Amino acid sequence: MRIDTMRIDTIAPAEGARTTEKRLGRGIGSGLGKTSGKGHKGQWARSGGGVRPGFEGGQMPLARRIPKRGFHNKWGKDYVIVNISALNDLPAGTEVDYGYVLENGLAKEVKHDAGLKVLGGGELKVALTVRAAKFSASAKAAIEAAGGTAEVLE
Repeated sequence: MRIDTMRIDTIAPAEGARTTEKRLGRGIGSGLGKTSGKGHKGQWARSGGGVRPGFEGGQMPLARRIPKRGFHNKWGKDYVIVNISALNDLPAGTEVDYGYVLENGLAKEVKHDAGLKVLGGGELKVALTVRAAKFSASAKAAIEAAGGTAEVLE
């Protein structure tokens, strides 16, 4: 059995990938003649007819019926949060900062343009130098109790 090589004149789109466009208003036999699939009269049959998205015929729209919730402080600072238990597996003397946390995947959630906040969840047995924007009181105490230093960045 001989396999023909592919030629440019034999290339065609996959079956069903290309559909012919609807030719509206081209006679009764096409099924889309006369009113061109728009029915008889009314708002939807007119040029530019219809209503804007979300319009519910004058009824109070869903977007306005549902109460507003929450508050976003545009001056608030986001922090990448790390518990000291996540730092336990690091070798002694490691310098931990925002960049180190992101590179080594120590944080659950990564936020850009954020500072690092260290919380005191868990136990720390290794002496580390930790540089962060904020420390909880328990985290700072645990780092210093393990023989490390907690440096607050401005």
